[in-house]
Amino acid sequence: SRRTVSVFLDEWVRAIRPAVRPATWSKYRTYCDSYIKPVIGDTALQDLTPVRINLLYAHLLAEGRRHRRGTQGAGVSPATVTTVHQVFHRALGDAVKWDYLSRNPADNAERPKLDRRAPTVWTPDQLRTFIKHVRKDRLYALYLLAITTGLRRGALVGLRRPDVDLDTGTVSSSRPRIVVDNKAVDGEHKTDSAYRPLALDPVTADALRAHVERWERERAALKFTADLLFCWPDGTGIHPDTVTDWFQAHAKAAGLPVIRLHDVRHSYATAALKSGVHPKVVSERLGHASVAFTLSAYSHVMPGMDRDAAGAIADLILGVPEPTQDPDVRKSVRTDPETPLTEDQGEGETPGT
Repeated sequence: SRRTVSVFLDEWVRAIRPAVRPATWSKYRTYCDSYIKPVIGDTALQDLTPVRINLLYAHLLAEGRRHRRGTQGAGVSPATVTTVHQVFHRALGDAVKWDYLSRNPADNAERPKLDRRAPTVWTPDQLRTFIKHVRKDRLYALYLLAITTGLRRGALVGLRRPDVDLDTGTVSSSRPRIVVDNKAVDGEHKTDSAYRPLALDPVTADALRAHVERWERERAALKFTADLLFCWPDGTGIHPDTVTDWFQAHAKAAGLPVIRLHDVRHSYATAALKSGVHPKVVSERLGHASVAFTLSAYSHVMPGMDRDAAGAIADLILGVPEPTQDPDVRKSVRTDPETPLTEDQGEGETPGT
Protein backbone atom coordinates (compact mmCIF):
# COMPACT_ATOMS: atom_id res chain seq x y z
CA SER A 1 0.00 0.00 0.00
CA ARG A 2 1.29 3.45 -0.96
CA ARG A 3 -1.43 5.35 0.86
CA THR A 4 -0.22 8.16 3.08
CA VAL A 5 -0.54 8.34 6.84
CA SER A 6 -3.35 10.92 6.47
CA VAL A 7 -5.34 8.79 4.05
CA PHE A 8 -4.89 5.71 6.22
CA LEU A 9 -5.88 7.49 9.47
CA ASP A 10 -9.03 8.91 7.85
CA GLU A 11 -9.96 5.40 6.74
CA TRP A 12 -9.06 3.90 10.12
CA VAL A 13 -11.16 6.39 12.10
CA ARG A 14 -14.20 5.61 9.94
CA ALA A 15 -13.66 1.85 10.12
CA ILE A 16 -13.37 1.54 13.90
CA ARG A 17 -16.29 3.79 14.79
CA PRO A 18 -18.81 0.95 15.37
CA ALA A 19 -16.35 -0.93 17.61
CA VAL A 20 -15.49 1.73 20.23
CA ARG A 21 -17.34 4.00 22.61
CA PRO A 22 -18.31 7.42 21.24
CA ALA A 23 -15.99 9.28 23.61
CA THR A 24 -13.09 6.99 22.70
CA TRP A 25 -13.76 7.42 19.00
CA SER A 26 -13.86 11.20 19.38
CA LYS A 27 -10.53 11.13 21.22
CA TYR A 28 -8.92 8.98 18.51
CA ARG A 29 -10.11 11.31 15.76
CA THR A 30 -8.97 14.42 17.65
CA TYR A 31 -5.48 13.10 18.30
CA CYS A 32 -5.07 11.97 14.71
CA ASP A 33 -6.21 15.33 13.34
CA SER A 34 -4.36 17.51 15.85
CA TYR A 35 -1.02 15.79 16.39
CA ILE A 36 -0.23 13.09 13.83
CA LYS A 37 -1.56 14.21 10.45
CA PRO A 38 -0.22 17.80 10.60
CA VAL A 39 3.34 16.51 11.14
CA ILE A 40 3.69 13.28 9.15
CA GLY A 41 0.41 13.08 7.27
CA ASP A 42 2.14 13.21 3.87
CA THR A 43 4.50 10.36 4.76
CA ALA A 44 3.82 7.11 2.94
CA LEU A 45 2.59 4.43 5.31
CA GLN A 46 5.35 2.09 4.07
CA ASP A 47 8.02 4.65 4.90
CA LEU A 48 7.22 4.77 8.61
CA THR A 49 10.03 3.57 10.88
CA PRO A 50 10.55 3.63 14.63
CA VAL A 51 13.01 6.49 14.15
CA ARG A 52 10.48 8.50 12.14
CA ILE A 53 7.89 8.02 14.86
CA ASN A 54 10.41 8.98 17.56
CA LEU A 55 11.06 12.19 15.64
CA LEU A 56 7.31 12.84 15.61
CA TYR A 57 7.21 12.53 19.39
CA ALA A 58 10.28 14.78 19.79
CA HIS A 59 8.65 17.41 17.59
CA LEU A 60 5.43 17.32 19.62
CA LEU A 61 7.36 17.69 22.88
CA ALA A 62 9.28 20.68 21.51
CA GLU A 63 6.66 22.56 19.51
CA GLY A 64 3.55 20.43 19.14
CA ARG A 65 1.04 22.83 20.66
CA ARG A 66 -1.17 24.40 18.04
CA HIS A 67 -0.71 28.14 17.46
CA ARG A 68 -3.55 30.29 18.71
CA ARG A 69 -4.16 33.94 17.85
CA GLY A 70 -0.67 34.41 16.53
CA THR A 71 1.08 33.33 19.73
CA GLN A 72 4.21 31.25 19.56
CA GLY A 73 3.68 27.54 19.89
CA ALA A 74 5.21 25.38 22.61
CA GLY A 75 5.57 21.73 23.31
CA VAL A 76 2.77 19.51 24.54
CA SER A 77 3.10 17.49 27.73
CA PRO A 78 4.67 14.01 27.88
CA ALA A 79 1.24 12.70 28.91
CA THR A 80 -0.27 14.01 25.66
CA VAL A 81 2.53 12.46 23.59
CA THR A 82 2.01 9.17 25.44
CA THR A 83 -1.64 9.24 24.39
CA VAL A 84 -0.57 10.02 20.81
CA HIS A 85 1.63 6.93 20.96
CA GLN A 86 -1.24 4.77 22.24
CA VAL A 87 -3.56 5.96 19.47
CA PHE A 88 -0.96 5.63 16.71
CA HIS A 89 0.16 2.23 17.93
CA ARG A 90 -3.38 0.92 17.81
CA ALA A 91 -3.96 2.39 14.36
CA LEU A 92 -0.78 0.87 12.95
CA GLY A 93 -1.64 -2.44 14.61
CA ASP A 94 -4.88 -2.45 12.60
CA ALA A 95 -2.84 -1.60 9.48
CA VAL A 96 -0.95 -4.84 10.07
CA LYS A 97 -4.22 -6.77 10.47
CA TRP A 98 -5.49 -5.26 7.23
CA ASP A 99 -2.30 -6.24 5.36
CA TYR A 100 -1.27 -2.64 4.75
CA LEU A 101 1.93 -3.21 6.72
CA SER A 102 4.01 -6.28 7.47
CA ARG A 103 4.89 -5.05 10.95
CA ASN A 104 3.96 -2.28 13.37
CA PRO A 105 6.71 0.38 13.32
CA ALA A 106 5.37 1.84 16.59
CA ASP A 107 6.33 -1.36 18.44
CA ASN A 108 9.89 -0.14 18.82
CA ALA A 109 9.17 3.58 19.13
CA GLU A 110 10.09 5.20 22.43
CA ARG A 111 7.28 7.07 24.12
CA PRO A 112 8.17 9.68 26.76
CA LYS A 113 8.69 8.67 30.34
CA LEU A 114 6.01 9.93 32.69
CA ASP A 115 6.59 11.05 36.25
CA ARG A 116 4.15 9.36 38.58
CA ARG A 117 2.28 12.08 40.41
CA ALA A 118 -0.16 11.68 43.23
CA PRO A 119 -3.65 12.87 42.27
CA THR A 120 -4.70 16.34 43.38
CA VAL A 121 -7.02 15.88 46.35
CA TRP A 122 -8.82 17.81 49.04
CA THR A 123 -8.40 16.88 52.68
CA PRO A 124 -11.45 15.78 54.71
CA ASP A 125 -11.53 19.24 56.29
CA GLN A 126 -11.61 20.86 52.86
CA LEU A 127 -14.37 18.50 51.74
CA ARG A 128 -16.43 19.49 54.78
CA THR A 129 -15.82 23.17 54.04
CA PHE A 130 -17.12 22.71 50.50
CA ILE A 131 -20.23 20.85 51.68
CA LYS A 132 -21.06 23.64 54.13
CA HIS A 133 -20.63 26.20 51.36
CA VAL A 134 -23.01 24.50 48.89
CA ARG A 135 -25.63 23.34 51.39
CA LYS A 136 -28.28 25.67 49.92
CA ASP A 137 -27.32 25.02 46.30
CA ARG A 138 -29.77 23.37 43.90
CA LEU A 139 -27.19 20.64 43.16
CA TYR A 140 -26.28 20.05 46.80
CA ALA A 141 -27.24 16.37 46.56
CA LEU A 142 -25.03 15.91 43.48
CA TYR A 143 -21.99 17.43 45.17
CA LEU A 144 -22.62 15.37 48.30
CA LEU A 145 -22.90 12.20 46.20
CA ALA A 146 -19.58 13.01 44.55
CA ILE A 147 -17.88 13.44 47.91
CA THR A 148 -19.37 10.44 49.74
CA THR A 149 -19.46 7.88 46.90
CA GLY A 150 -16.69 8.84 44.46
CA LEU A 151 -19.04 8.51 41.48
CA ARG A 152 -17.67 9.77 38.16
CA ARG A 153 -19.02 13.01 36.74
CA GLY A 154 -20.85 11.23 33.94
CA ALA A 155 -22.61 8.93 36.40
CA LEU A 156 -23.64 11.87 38.58
CA VAL A 157 -25.00 14.01 35.74
CA GLY A 158 -26.66 11.00 34.14
CA LEU A 159 -28.42 9.75 37.28
CA ARG A 160 -32.09 8.99 36.59
CA ARG A 161 -35.08 8.48 38.86
CA PRO A 162 -35.14 4.67 38.37
CA ASP A 163 -31.48 4.58 39.40
CA VAL A 164 -32.33 5.66 42.95
CA ASP A 165 -33.90 3.34 45.52
CA LEU A 166 -34.87 5.51 48.47
CA ASP A 167 -36.20 2.54 50.44
CA THR A 168 -32.87 0.71 50.48
CA GLY A 169 -30.71 3.84 50.31
CA THR A 170 -28.82 2.83 47.16
CA VAL A 171 -28.03 4.27 43.73
CA SER A 172 -27.12 2.36 40.59
CA SER A 173 -26.08 4.45 37.60
CA SER A 174 -27.48 2.96 34.38
CA ARG A 175 -26.35 5.44 31.71
CA PRO A 176 -23.65 8.06 32.28
CA ARG A 177 -23.78 11.39 30.46
CA ILE A 178 -20.53 12.02 28.61
CA VAL A 179 -19.17 14.72 26.35
CA VAL A 180 -18.52 13.89 22.69
CA ASP A 181 -17.51 16.72 20.37
CA ASN A 182 -18.62 19.20 23.04
CA LYS A 183 -22.12 17.71 23.15
CA ALA A 184 -23.62 15.81 26.10
CA VAL A 185 -24.77 12.34 25.07
CA ASP A 186 -25.69 9.09 26.78
CA GLY A 187 -22.72 6.78 27.06
CA GLU A 188 -21.53 3.60 28.73
CA HIS A 189 -19.57 2.97 31.90
CA LYS A 190 -15.91 2.08 31.60
CA THR A 191 -16.28 -1.18 33.53
CA ASP A 192 -19.09 -3.61 34.25
CA SER A 193 -18.63 -3.06 37.98
CA ALA A 194 -19.63 0.60 37.54
CA TYR A 195 -23.25 -0.57 37.14
CA ARG A 196 -23.32 -2.03 40.68
CA PRO A 197 -25.74 -0.72 43.37
CA LEU A 198 -23.94 1.65 45.71
CA ALA A 199 -24.99 2.04 49.34
CA LEU A 200 -25.44 5.56 50.67
CA ASP A 201 -24.74 6.95 54.11
CA PRO A 202 -27.75 8.42 55.98
CA VAL A 203 -26.81 12.07 55.36
CA THR A 204 -26.40 11.57 51.62
CA ALA A 205 -29.56 9.46 51.44
CA ASP A 206 -31.57 12.21 53.16
CA ALA A 207 -30.16 14.89 50.83
CA LEU A 208 -31.00 12.77 47.79
CA ARG A 209 -34.51 12.11 49.12
CA ALA A 210 -35.11 15.85 49.50
CA HIS A 211 -33.83 16.45 45.97
CA VAL A 212 -36.08 13.74 44.53
CA GLU A 213 -39.12 15.19 46.30
CA ARG A 214 -38.46 18.65 44.83
CA TRP A 215 -37.79 17.10 41.40
CA GLU A 216 -41.12 15.25 41.51
CA ARG A 217 -42.97 18.48 42.39
CA GLU A 218 -41.35 20.32 39.49
CA ARG A 219 -42.06 17.43 37.13
CA ALA A 220 -45.73 17.42 38.07
CA ALA A 221 -46.02 21.20 37.77
CA LEU A 222 -44.21 21.55 34.43
CA LYS A 223 -45.28 18.14 33.08
CA PHE A 224 -41.91 17.20 31.61
CA THR A 225 -41.21 13.56 30.85
CA ALA A 226 -37.41 13.44 31.14
CA ASP A 227 -36.14 11.35 34.04
CA LEU A 228 -32.73 12.96 34.66
CA LEU A 229 -32.56 13.86 38.35
CA PHE A 230 -29.95 16.60 38.10
CA CYS A 231 -31.41 18.92 35.49
CA TRP A 232 -32.71 22.41 34.86
CA PRO A 233 -36.11 23.17 36.46
CA ASP A 234 -37.84 22.32 33.16
CA GLY A 235 -36.26 18.84 33.03
CA THR A 236 -33.58 19.68 30.46
CA GLY A 237 -30.29 17.92 31.07
CA ILE A 238 -27.32 19.94 32.31
CA HIS A 239 -24.11 19.74 30.30
CA PRO A 240 -21.37 17.95 32.31
CA ASP A 241 -18.90 20.76 31.61
CA THR A 242 -21.37 23.25 33.06
CA VAL A 243 -21.52 21.25 36.29
CA THR A 244 -17.72 21.31 36.45
CA ASP A 245 -17.72 25.09 35.94
CA TRP A 246 -20.23 25.54 38.77
CA PHE A 247 -18.25 23.23 41.03
CA GLN A 248 -15.01 25.14 40.47
CA ALA A 249 -16.76 28.48 41.01
CA HIS A 250 -18.05 27.20 44.36
CA ALA A 251 -14.57 25.96 45.30
CA LYS A 252 -13.08 29.38 44.57
CA ALA A 253 -15.84 31.16 46.49
CA ALA A 254 -15.26 28.86 49.47
CA GLY A 255 -11.57 29.74 49.51
CA LEU A 256 -10.50 26.23 48.50
CA PRO A 257 -7.90 25.13 45.93
CA VAL A 258 -9.65 24.87 42.56
CA ILE A 259 -9.57 21.26 41.43
CA ARG A 260 -11.42 19.22 38.82
CA LEU A 261 -14.72 17.62 39.73
CA HIS A 262 -13.02 14.30 38.94
CA ASP A 263 -10.43 15.09 41.63
CA VAL A 264 -13.22 14.80 44.22
CA ARG A 265 -13.27 11.12 43.25
CA HIS A 266 -9.55 10.93 44.08
CA SER A 267 -10.23 12.74 47.36
CA TYR A 268 -12.88 10.16 48.24
CA ALA A 269 -10.59 7.23 47.45
CA THR A 270 -7.71 8.71 49.43
CA ALA A 271 -9.90 9.40 52.45
CA ALA A 272 -11.42 5.91 52.29
CA LEU A 273 -8.05 4.16 52.18
CA LYS A 274 -6.56 6.32 54.93
CA SER A 275 -9.57 5.65 57.14
CA GLY A 276 -8.82 1.92 56.97
CA VAL A 277 -11.50 0.76 54.51
CA HIS A 278 -10.27 -2.41 52.79
CA PRO A 279 -8.85 -1.69 49.31
CA LYS A 280 -11.16 -4.33 47.81
CA VAL A 281 -14.21 -2.46 49.13
CA VAL A 282 -12.83 0.87 47.91
CA SER A 283 -12.16 -0.65 44.48
CA GLU A 284 -15.70 -1.99 44.21
CA ARG A 285 -17.27 1.30 45.29
CA LEU A 286 -15.19 3.20 42.75
CA GLY A 287 -16.17 0.76 40.01
CA HIS A 288 -12.57 -0.07 39.13
CA ALA A 289 -11.84 -3.10 36.97
CA SER A 290 -9.67 -4.65 39.69
CA VAL A 291 -8.29 -3.99 43.14
CA ALA A 292 -4.79 -4.11 41.59
CA PHE A 293 -5.62 -0.95 39.63
CA THR A 294 -6.86 0.77 42.80
CA LEU A 295 -3.67 -0.11 44.69
CA SER A 296 -1.54 1.09 41.78
CA ALA A 297 -3.43 4.36 41.35
CA TYR A 298 -3.34 5.15 45.07
CA SER A 299 0.01 3.70 46.04
CA HIS A 300 0.92 7.08 47.55
CA VAL A 301 -1.65 6.38 50.29
CA MET A 302 -0.14 3.01 51.18
CA PRO A 303 2.95 3.89 53.31
CA GLY A 304 0.93 4.90 56.39
CA MET A 305 -1.36 1.91 55.96
CA ASP A 306 1.71 -0.33 55.72
CA ARG A 307 3.04 0.93 59.07
CA ASP A 308 -0.34 0.50 60.71
CA ALA A 309 -0.57 -3.03 59.33
CA ALA A 310 2.92 -3.86 60.63
CA GLY A 311 1.95 -2.78 64.14
CA ALA A 312 -1.41 -4.55 64.08
CA ILE A 313 0.09 -7.82 62.86
CA ALA A 314 2.93 -7.66 65.39
CA ASP A 315 0.49 -7.04 68.24
CA LEU A 316 -1.59 -10.04 67.15
CA ILE A 317 1.38 -12.39 66.91
CA LEU A 318 3.60 -11.09 69.71
CA GLY A 319 0.90 -9.83 72.03
CA VAL A 320 0.39 -6.35 73.39
CA PRO A 321 2.81 -5.67 76.30
CA GLU A 322 1.23 -5.25 79.73
CA PRO A 323 1.36 -1.63 80.99
CA THR A 324 3.57 -0.91 84.00
CA GLN A 325 3.51 1.87 86.56
CA ASP A 326 6.94 3.11 85.54
CA PRO A 327 7.40 3.78 81.79
CA ASP A 328 11.18 3.47 82.20
CA VAL A 329 10.78 -0.01 83.64
CA ARG A 330 8.52 -1.03 80.79
CA LYS A 331 11.02 0.32 78.28
CA SER A 332 13.88 -1.59 79.86
CA VAL A 333 11.90 -4.82 79.87
CA ARG A 334 11.26 -4.54 76.14
CA THR A 335 14.62 -3.26 74.97
CA ASP A 336 17.40 -4.21 77.40
CA PRO A 337 19.17 -7.33 76.06
CA GLU A 338 20.76 -7.91 79.47
CA THR A 339 17.39 -8.39 81.21
CA PRO A 340 17.41 -12.02 82.42
CA LEU A 341 14.68 -14.44 81.42
CA THR A 342 12.06 -15.29 84.02
CA GLU A 343 11.00 -18.81 84.75
CA ASP A 344 7.93 -18.38 82.56
CA GLN A 345 9.96 -17.34 79.53
CA GLY A 346 11.38 -20.07 77.37
CA GLU A 347 14.59 -19.98 75.41
CA GLY A 348 14.33 -17.81 72.29
CA GLU A 349 11.46 -15.70 73.60
CA THR A 350 11.78 -11.94 73.96
CA PRO A 351 11.18 -10.57 77.48
CA GLY A 352 8.02 -8.57 77.77
CA THR A 353 6.29 -9.85 74.64
